[in-house]
Amino acid sequence: MQKAPTIKKKKKKKIVENDGDDFFQYEEEETGETQSEAVISSGTGGRKRLFSKELRCMMYGFGDDQNPYTESVDLLEDLVIEFITQMTQRAMEVGRSGRVQVEDVMYLVRKDKRKYARVHDLLNMNEELKKARKAFDEVKYAGV
Repeated sequence: MQKAPTIKKKKKKKIVENDGDDFFQYEEEETGETQSEAVISSGTGGRKRLFSKELRCMMYGFGDDQNPYTESVDLLEDLVIEFITQMTQRAMEVGRSGRVQVEDVMYLVRKDKRKYARVHDLLNMNEELKKARKAFDEVKYAGV
């Protein structure tokens, strides 16, 4: 049986810093995984797209074409999934192990004022919606 060839993975190396812009040089580095393992672990090969419909709508709302290129949507979705994965992993490290709580996410975004304000607004809106639903249910059941 023939063994699958190993993959050379590109490693990012910072070489120049210029007024906040970083330039990177890529170096090839052999990994211990085979090509078939890399396809499985990369997540892009045959993976079900979770947010493509929402991302298409968001892209259109921010000025893109009504039907953006599938490659653009896939790239954006990969970035979103990577962000969510990293934030979840970091939140699990910060708080109690194995659990992600709202306070952990708030702690992670505390230095980014825009993200912190957005999380705070979403949490407040969630509380208002819960109160409104509860009040609506009380009125609905009181009339029965």
